[in-house]
Parts: sequence; C-alpha cells; structure tokens
Amino acid sequence: MSAKKKIAYGDFQTPEDLANQAVSLIKESFPYPSVIVEPTCGTGNFIKAALSFFNGNIKYYGFDINKSYIDRLRQTETNKQRFIEVSDFFEKDWEQFFSGSEHEKILVIGNPPWVTNSVLSVLNSNNLPDKSNFQNQKGFAAKTGKANFDIAEWMLIKLIESLRNKKACLAMLCKTATARKVLKYLWERDIEIHDSSLHLIDAEKYFKASVKACLFITHLGKSATVKHAAVYSELNFKNKISVWGVYGNELIADMDDYKKYHYIKGTAHCKWRSGIKHDASKVMELSYQKDSLVNGFGKKVSIEEDYIYPLLKSSDLGNGRLTPRKYVIVTQKKAGDDTSSLRDNAPKLWAYLEEYADILDQRKSIVYKKRPRFSMFGIGDYSFSPWKVAISGLYKSIRFSLIGSELNKAIMLDDTCYFISCHSEKEAYFLEKLLNSEICQRFLKSLIFFDAKRPVTIDILKRVDLKKLAEHLQEKSDEFSAWNRG
Repeated sequence: MSAKKKIAYGDFQTPEDLANQAVSLIKESFPYPSVIVEPTCGTGNFIKAALSFFNGNIKYYGFDINKSYIDRLRQTETNKQRFIEVSDFFEKDWEQFFSGSEHEKILVIGNPPWVTNSVLSVLNSNNLPDKSNFQNQKGFAAKTGKANFDIAEWMLIKLIESLRNKKACLAMLCKTATARKVLKYLWERDIEIHDSSLHLIDAEKYFKASVKACLFITHLGKSATVKHAAVYSELNFKNKISVWGVYGNELIADMDDYKKYHYIKGTAHCKWRSGIKHDASKVMELSYQKDSLVNGFGKKVSIEEDYIYPLLKSSDLGNGRLTPRKYVIVTQKKAGDDTSSLRDNAPKLWAYLEEYADILDQRKSIVYKKRPRFSMFGIGDYSFSPWKVAISGLYKSIRFSLIGSELNKAIMLDDTCYFISCHSEKEAYFLEKLLNSEICQRFLKSLIFFDAKRPVTIDILKRVDLKKLAEHLQEKSDEFSAWNRG
C-alpha cells in the first residue's frame, strides 16, 4: 500500500506487543465481555490479543475496509465464534449492529485512524464520514478551522452513541487530544459514561508519530456521578498523574490544583490581545544581512522606515530571546484602515507590496475577505504601546515576559503570542510580577492541556482575575486600579 493510501486509511498497524499490553489492562477494567468488536481491525492484532487473554464463550467481530487484511485474518484465526468481514466503518449502521446485544457485555477495542478530516480532504480521500459540522461550531470558529477534527474523534463518538443503554466498554488507542475532545463532547450532552481513564503510550516508539497518545478507556451502562477522567503515565492503574474533567461548565486539566487556586478566577480587568497576523512571512518579515534588510526570499528590501517595526515571534518568547532578530512590515494602524493611501505616503512600500501581490492577494484566511488590499489583522492602538507583558501560545513554559521598545519603536509580536498593552515600564513590571507568581502559574497550568496545538489561549488567560490576584499577593490595590482599563 502506498504512503498516501496508508494515511488515507489510517493504515498503521498496532504492534503485537502493544496490543497485548493494552488488552491485559482492559481485562482488569472489563473482565467478562461476551462480545468483543474491533471496528477497524486491520491485521487483527487486537483480536488476536483478546483471544489470548479472555476465556469463555465470547463472540468476536472484526471489520476492515481492506479485503487483503480480512482474507489474511480469516486464514490465521479458526475460532468458530469469530466473525471477520470486509466493511466500511462509515457505511456500517452501528446502532443496528449493536441493537441485538441487549443482554450482552460488549467490549469495543482497536486503533482507529489518527488523521484529520482536513488532511484527508487534501489527499482527495473518500475515507470520510458525511460532511457535517458535528461539533456544532458556529460562525468564525467553523470558518477558521476549529471545525477540523480527527477522524477517530468522529468514529469514537459514533460508536459510543450507538452503544447507549448497553453494558459496554470502549478501549481505543488514540491521540490524548482526541480522547479529551470525545469526553468533552459526551459530558456536555450528558451521555452516560463512567470510569473513564487515559493511559499514556510512547507514540514515537510504536508508530513513529510525534504526538501525545494514549489508550482511552470508558464504560457505559450506568449514570456517571462525576465528569472526571484519570490520567496514568503507563498502561496500568497505578501511576496516576492527574485527574481532569468538567468543573462547573469548564474543562479543567488538573482538578486538584484548580480547586486549590480557583479563587483567583474572575474578570481579567485588562484586555488580552493577540499579535499581528499577516500570513505571508516571506514577504512581510525581514531580517538584516550585511547591513541590508532582506525578505524571506533573500531579496534586498528598500522601503520607507516608518513602516518597519522590530518583531518578536512565539519561538523568541518561548526560548527567552527578547532582543528582536526580525522586523515586520506594518501596513495599517488599525484593522480596516484604507491602505490605498500608501500609494502616495509610502510609494516604495506600495511598489514592494505590488511586486508580491500574487502572494498577498491569495491569502486564504477569512479575515482578509472584504478588507482593504494588503491588510493585516490583530493590529490596533494596543500594538504600538511602548510596553507589553507577553506570552507564547505554543510553548509548555508558562512564562510571561516584559517587552519594551527598540530605537523608539514598539516591538510587535506575531499572532501566536498574547499580550497586555501597558503605558509604562512600571505598569508592565507590576503585571509581569503578578502573572509570574506561583499562585497564577499553578492556576493557569490547571487549565492548560499541553498536548493541544496551541496550549495557551486568550480564553484561558482572561480567566485570571488580576485584581483578586493582586489583593491575595498583598500588592497595592490602588496601584492596580489606576492601571485598570477593562
């Protein structure tokens, strides 16, 4: 099978050793199944492991879209209670399939594809569920890619919904982010699951994949008293590292620390902003080479100095590099400003932008639609403030940095950074001190899932009530109030 087809069909087979370890753990959690189903069985290593570990009169079902795998599995397994079939997961009526198992104890195991629907669309694959925004994302979220999802996420939700009112256990290898999204979806809809757990695995070792992954286990058949899931460092029930779940209406990464520090939750009081978005780094970002500014194509750039600003990127903040090494072209003072004035006010810049118009005019993000030509996003008075307190949205180090100016020009940040604009160094220092306090750090970490594509978000940052934090740390509340701009 070609590499492209392997991706399209999630064809990365579970090693026998991992399947055996997983099934051994599953047996501890669900020891007496009467039906075992592997919905995307491939070469059948989970079914083979189940045959080794479980005893009794059990019916085994294995389904896969790849006929050659099914033929091979039929030849190797002769158990009379085993039913192996060629079947497309997305075409199968799973609710009907499980409907005849009212009095059975059903175990669903396996390793569904780890690829996203957008990747499959790029590959022109038809190995997809019906096109639908099943997460019910609305407006801007749906348009900007938040409606993208792992195929496994859709599959697991489909299976669990088809198993409602059954005595069942679902145990699947998947990304930890996928397991979290599935549980959040189910908890929000009050679907009755209980005793959920995530057991971390080394995805690099087993699948050559640089992602956080786990064996995700959840049970059906009785109402949940709490919406929590335990996370274990290995394939066991001994080494618990955290408990995450829903507290109120919020998804919490570490329930214990959240309960200790949630007293600083409230209104942010200061406005969090994201940095500049331009989606054309080779055109808009510049660096010095031999005393000349060059763009990402290695071409010298000569434009009006008033439109060039020092730039710090997320990687700079994440690695503690606070002296700018790059510069960014800024075409507007505020989002929506008419850029046509650049023809007269900055003719060299206008000529440069027109030279690369084929790139700038083809930027795909919805934020540029119906806006002036060569627009930016995330630009406003706040961008030009002389002082900022900033953090990278991409790194695991939750460290806030004090950002000043360079040569009397405000330092800009890219759109993967978040910041509060400040009018003075004293104000910035005060806020940095608050945000880097142990209390604030522990509270933020209780909210952050570090395996997310962008762990730190404005939604998380604005949960910190800086006034409450200042009062708890016995800082001068009148000093905070003087700077409070809402």
